[in-house]
Amino acid sequence: MLTVICDTPGTLRAEERAMPERGEGEVLVRVKRVGVCGTDLHIFSGNQPYLNYPRVMGHEFSGIVEQAPQGSRLKAGDTVYVMPYLSCGKCVACRQGKTNCCVNIQVLGVHRDGAFTEYLSLPEQFVHKADGVTLDQAAMVEFLAIGAHAVRRANVQAGQRVLVVGAGPIGMAAMIFARLRGATVVALDSRGDRLGFCKAQLDVSATVQLGDDDEQQLAALTDNEFFDVVFDATGNPKAMERGFRFVAHAGTYVLISVVGATISFSDPEFHKRETTLLGSRNATVEDFETVLAAMRAGQIPDAALNTHRIALADAPAQFPRLLDPAMGVVKAIVEC
Repeated sequence: MLTVICDTPGTLRAEERAMPERGEGEVLVRVKRVGVCGTDLHIFSGNQPYLNYPRVMGHEFSGIVEQAPQGSRLKAGDTVYVMPYLSCGKCVACRQGKTNCCVNIQVLGVHRDGAFTEYLSLPEQFVHKADGVTLDQAAMVEFLAIGAHAVRRANVQAGQRVLVVGAGPIGMAAMIFARLRGATVVALDSRGDRLGFCKAQLDVSATVQLGDDDEQQLAALTDNEFFDVVFDATGNPKAMERGFRFVAHAGTYVLISVVGATISFSDPEFHKRETTLLGSRNATVEDFETVLAAMRAGQIPDAALNTHRIALADAPAQFPRLLDPAMGVVKAIVEC
């Protein structure tokens, strides 16, 4: 089977590998679609903090069941999506149902080889039917679930003012689910094209481009009170630190981003505002189900989000282009 490997930062290589054998309690999945995530771009660029090379990337994917255990809830031919966070089920986090931050987590495409290949054999509990959605949609559930999880973590309420800093796919996912909860959503980013997309496709109430007067613009949009909830989805330490300034008194700051750096903030300002600071990692089954329900209801502009497509065989040659801002990539899907 064709497999694409990231040997070192900036280097992708295609090779033929033996098809995996289905292990006990596992489901053999024929991979059909793989979403390219910011994590994959970071792996390719060499700035993903949890990874060792070489690695087969890809954790946002859908496929078709090839083989399933006897008596399984799955059968050959089922369209499925995969929870790529392989949790242990036993640790302190898993015992609380917070499998997204399992102590022993193995994320496909990060800690172990992922979906830039044609077949994967996976533990049955992480493979789920994708009834009522297409293969393309099922491949986009994971990144949307990260946004849905962050919004749920923040307990966003109708009527709240929400700022999302970073208008990449994860930031867009947070915008979508904050707006579905009835919040007024503002997007802040350096790229005018991304902000235009958010305005046209995601129905945000306002956009602000990074610049000398961006803080003044944000203040003006909120009667100088700033935002009840701020989400950072930049992956930039300086932006993450700066975002504390945009949180209203009694507000909440959610760091969806993860960086290999130490983040600092002004303690007097933090206490004065009684800021709630949250980390948000991955997603749970509940968040995936939230996304699927929204997709089935036609509330996700998934066709607009999927701006680019490449074939798996073309990934070594085409992948670097996805990093070029001039390409206007929001979500690229690899077809297997």
